[in-house]
Amino acid sequence: MRLVYLALFLAGFAATACAAETIYDVRDFGAKGDGAILDTAAIQSAIDTCSLKGGGTVRVSPGRFLTGGLILKSHVRLYLDEGAVLLGSKLLSDYPVCIPKYRSYTDNYCERSLIYAENAEHCAVAGSGTIDGQGAGFDGPYKVRPYMIRMVSCQDVVLEGVHLENGAMWTVHFMDCEQVRASGVTIRSRCNKNNDGFDIDSCRNVRVSDCDISSGDDAIVLKSTSPRPTENITISNCIISSACNAIKTGTESNGGFKNVSIANCVVYDTHLSGVALELVDGGAMDGVVVSNITMRNTGNPIFVRLGNRARPHIEGGPIPGFGTLKNVTISHIDATAVNPTGCSITGLPDHPVENISLDHIRIRCPGGNNGKSVHVEVPEIPEKYPEYKMFGQLPAYGFFIRHARQVSLDHIDVGFEKDDLRPVLIAEDVDGLLLDQFQGMAANPAPGWMWFKDIRSARISGTVLSGTTGTFLRVDGARTADLWVHDNALGDTRRVADMGREVNRKALLMKENTRHRKVAAAR
Repeated sequence: MRLVYLALFLAGFAATACAAETIYDVRDFGAKGDGAILDTAAIQSAIDTCSLKGGGTVRVSPGRFLTGGLILKSHVRLYLDEGAVLLGSKLLSDYPVCIPKYRSYTDNYCERSLIYAENAEHCAVAGSGTIDGQGAGFDGPYKVRPYMIRMVSCQDVVLEGVHLENGAMWTVHFMDCEQVRASGVTIRSRCNKNNDGFDIDSCRNVRVSDCDISSGDDAIVLKSTSPRPTENITISNCIISSACNAIKTGTESNGGFKNVSIANCVVYDTHLSGVALELVDGGAMDGVVVSNITMRNTGNPIFVRLGNRARPHIEGGPIPGFGTLKNVTISHIDATAVNPTGCSITGLPDHPVENISLDHIRIRCPGGNNGKSVHVEVPEIPEKYPEYKMFGQLPAYGFFIRHARQVSLDHIDVGFEKDDLRPVLIAEDVDGLLLDQFQGMAANPAPGWMWFKDIRSARISGTVLSGTTGTFLRVDGARTADLWVHDNALGDTRRVADMGREVNRKALLMKENTRHRKVAAAR
């Protein structure tokens, strides 16, 4: 009984607190909500009054409120009732130019927004209503297409529950913000160019959860368009579809990315990568964990790239040096790819990616490659814009790993729908490679089901190969050393290893490998 009284008391306290909150209805400030008369001045007046009087809620009741650019202020909660629509004006002149004091590469992008906040604190956009940017009405380069929501150098920001659709540019851009929470947001924006969902840029302490996103460009993308890193980020429980990448870091990476967790998401109908971790403009990526992601009908499941586009964050600024990409864990991924290119994890000569761990990953590829790409040299192209198709079809149908240090692949299952004549994995210039419980399919005549080139210190164990191949492992490269192949089930394989003439025979140790044919090694 005491618990019942306590619950009633707390409910009454909450009701009293809600009742005490000051609510400013935009209709009381002259907003018509008929979808025809421009309501910008009335809505802005409600926001300004609310902020000046210490804060509260600016209510948008059911109706269609045509508006130009609005400036959100501190301690203001812009709340859209169900049935309420903020309808973005189609006239660029209705959006004021807002150039933030905080400088970044986005100075080259857009100067206008439907909802803008700068140096605000304790502000929110919430409710079950809709913000429709009418973005198809804008045509041209970046600066003539406004962001939908942009918040710069703000603290304690909440974006909750609202439905965002038809942006002219990026849908939501948080830049140099701290303590941000976005939850329960629905995004449907595929009507123009650059229709990113969330852009989290040079921010700290950000949570994105329980969002449903269908975007024409990258759905959730971490950027650091300034020297300040994007750090302490969690992304969870989201449903994502994208005409580009579903979850991505970069391409802008000047400040880098630190302490990032991405978990429990569903990716579907995505043209490029499900997960793309890119660092090409300097900066440091350190501590990224991706787990429990399912992907269906996705161009490519996993793409990791350290490049060197080296673009300054401001015009005329210093050229950034080589970045560093390390301490990345990707686990518990179940994916079907629709493009046969393959997954890649690549650094650059003398600038390897480091400490990359992949475990419990199942990928089904379309296959069908005739093997012609196996012997095509993969270019370095450090300056090229990064995306998974940048190298063309890779020489491996599963994973291509190059210029890396300390890479672990544990409990990996890769297969194809149609016979693919490429190796399942090619590793080149890797120090420290661990393969355990790697399972995959084979089809003759790949040069080797796996192909190692200049690999130092590698262990392969617990492998299960299904299908037929001439050679389990092809080994090349004068720098190859300390390879241990043991306790593998190699199926219908003619030879365990083929070794190039430049490889020291003592570089390879084989033990306890079982197959249907007699074990052999050839030079």
